[in-house]
Amino acid sequence: MTIALELLAPAGNAQIGTDAIDHGADAVYIGAPRFGARAAAGNPLNEIAALVRHAHLFAAKVYVALNTILTDKELPEALTLIRQIHAAGADGLIIQDVGLLECDLPPIPIIASTQMHNASPEKVKFLEQVGFHRVILARELSLAEIRAIREQTAIELECFVHGALCVSYSGQCYMSQALAGRSGNRGVCAQPCRHCYTLTDGDGKPIVENKYLLSLKDLNLAGAIADLVAAGITSFKIEGRYKDAGYVKNVTAAFRQEIDRFIADTAGYRRASSGRSELAFTPDLSRTFNRGHTRYFLEGRGEKVGAIDTPKSLGKAIGTVTEVGHGFFRMKGERLRNGDGLCFFASSGNLSGLRVERVEQERIYSNTLEGLSAGQQLYRNRDHEFLRTLEKASAKRRVGVSLRFRQSENEISLEVMDEDGHQARASIQAGYAAPQNPEAVRRQTESQLSALGNTIYRLEALCIQPEQPGFLPLSTLNRLRREALEHLTRLRLEYYRAHAVTLTPNSVPYPEKLLDYRANVLNRKAEQFYRRHGATVAEPALESGTDPAGKRLMTTRYCIRHQLDACPKYSKRNPAPKEPLCLSDGKRKYRLAFDCRRCEMHVDL
Repeated sequence: MTIALELLAPAGNAQIGTDAIDHGADAVYIGAPRFGARAAAGNPLNEIAALVRHAHLFAAKVYVALNTILTDKELPEALTLIRQIHAAGADGLIIQDVGLLECDLPPIPIIASTQMHNASPEKVKFLEQVGFHRVILARELSLAEIRAIREQTAIELECFVHGALCVSYSGQCYMSQALAGRSGNRGVCAQPCRHCYTLTDGDGKPIVENKYLLSLKDLNLAGAIADLVAAGITSFKIEGRYKDAGYVKNVTAAFRQEIDRFIADTAGYRRASSGRSELAFTPDLSRTFNRGHTRYFLEGRGEKVGAIDTPKSLGKAIGTVTEVGHGFFRMKGERLRNGDGLCFFASSGNLSGLRVERVEQERIYSNTLEGLSAGQQLYRNRDHEFLRTLEKASAKRRVGVSLRFRQSENEISLEVMDEDGHQARASIQAGYAAPQNPEAVRRQTESQLSALGNTIYRLEALCIQPEQPGFLPLSTLNRLRREALEHLTRLRLEYYRAHAVTLTPNSVPYPEKLLDYRANVLNRKAEQFYRRHGATVAEPALESGTDPAGKRLMTTRYCIRHQLDACPKYSKRNPAPKEPLCLSDGKRKYRLAFDCRRCEMHVDL
């Protein structure tokens, strides 16, 4: 038996979801009309249903995110939405709020959002025992930690392989709520991690001023598919429900190729959906939005993961300025094109940008030269030609089919079988007319039956019997082909069956006994769930209106001391500064605490 590997892509809307499927995704995840962790990426139910139909044509899946914590007042509306999502044919529901498990849910597979802080074997085992179908793991886990989870569980494991990183463990960040009353657990994070801060030591002296000290590079685990599969991952997730279609097309196509290469080289694995994507471009992860790439903590702590100079996209390093002249500059590196967007760090340390207006031999004319000087590194953060390609129809996904045409005295028929083994047939009553030019008639028959261009199908084999068919009008052959393929399409949708799961409440013990605000309990049903599993909720979610003063706002594996080469364990080039260290945004101070045994940093108010 082979193991299916799933490439899971983001869908900010149904059209982007369709693009992701067409560019090779085995599944997409899309926001529900309300209550998704990306509040601005909600989608109407009719559009979700249309996306489901398109995905199911390729045996691909659609998961719907309804993964915020809910108030008692919101639960009834959320339940109504879940029933409508199930009726629309969705293949899974991504949730965070365990209060939903105390409700009468339809038989849709439940997926544990990464917002649930799925970082230990004990937590993942518990989620499996209470009925979750899949767990989305915390981004911070190493291969060794993923293997430990796999060894103690049998549940499907999904992990992120590309995209933006939250500096805090997901679901455990309360900074936005404390600062702006906008909670990430409610889908409206204000992204304080992308803001500017000053770091001071225990004497109040500045160590680093006006840097993006909580901003991280973007995750990129291309090249790690084999290691992740060996560790137990079967679903590879791309972050980005706020990203545009070009980004999703490029990244999806790139990881499709990564996973396909692994499958081709490794026995026992297969793609989780049908069809192959024909691309009009060569995927390149450096040519769309990125803040620089990191493998994060996949191999443990090592590389610096912060993007502390800018939270904006740098794109790809393309060369160095060699001369700045009157109205133009020269550079050594990659060729530029009109419309390219470039950026560089000015002498002030700030990121500056320019747009290429025209290129004449070695002279590059831009809309501005301010801050530009010889020796500066240039980055292309808008690849005009590449993005124009992605704005067009840049892929076509097709399912392989074999056709068998038969002709008798009174009937013609066309049998079609697709790569999944589905078979369909169409026939037309038509008399046999002996051809005057047998070779020309056969070529015409082959040509018309092979014309699959406007369908989702790709011809792999065609058999014509007899070898010298009788003459038929083109309209008759076209009708036969159309009816056979329409029948096949109906069969593909009819035979697709979403997995049905019915939850049965139990009293499996929760790994913890006493829960504070970090359990994110905002409704009575969630409190009831934990009580049934032997845990006491001592404090409601911070989103209930609890005063954040003195609270832990972040728990993160990212460490500022490590980033600044001042970690007493890993980087001893600089002495550890006097504690307590504090971050200041000009309005508030946040105290940093370091748990070196667990290799974590805490941000406290």
